[in-house]
Amino acid sequence: MKRNILIACFACLFGMPPMLNSQAVPTASRVGTISAGAGWFYSNPDYAQRKIQGITFYSDFEFGRYWGAEGEIHYSVVTPTDISENHYVLGPRFVLHQKRVEEYAKVLLGAAHFGLQLGYNPLQQTNTYFTYVMGGGVDVHVLRHLDVRAFDFEVQKWPGFPPNGLTPWSASVGAAYVFH
Repeated sequence: MKRNILIACFACLFGMPPMLNSQAVPTASRVGTISAGAGWFYSNPDYAQRKIQGITFYSDFEFGRYWGAEGEIHYSVVTPTDISENHYVLGPRFVLHQKRVEEYAKVLLGAAHFGLQLGYNPLQQTNTYFTYVMGGGVDVHVLRHLDVRAFDFEVQKWPGFPPNGLTPWSASVGAAYVFH
């Protein structure tokens, strides 16, 4: 009798754990957060006296508590002096989270396109240059899937632009959809 009880105890001891599923399901298994947004920018072109305005498209990917990446496109729409400065950049960003507010700094690299139309002449002078962008701003979480870019400020550097490069700055606002 004692022997049968001992065998039953060992059978339960070694047979039950696979049925128990005692491992917890991971609670923080998300790789990152992606957001995609659009907005409006206002820019000092550093080439003419009048300011440029246009639309901006941006996307952020946060893969850590403080680190992420941002891609951005500025496309000139309002060009009073027929000068457009568009850019297509990508790079890292550092983020500080505070409840519903995110403060961030970024350094982006990419291409910038300069367009100049001379008066009513259909001849256009355009060229593409390497550019880097340094900036920062504030994003506010309004809803679970909606972020508002309250403010974004950037200083661009176009080192290959003749004769000494360009250093335009721009400010933008916008909204983004957040994919969790």
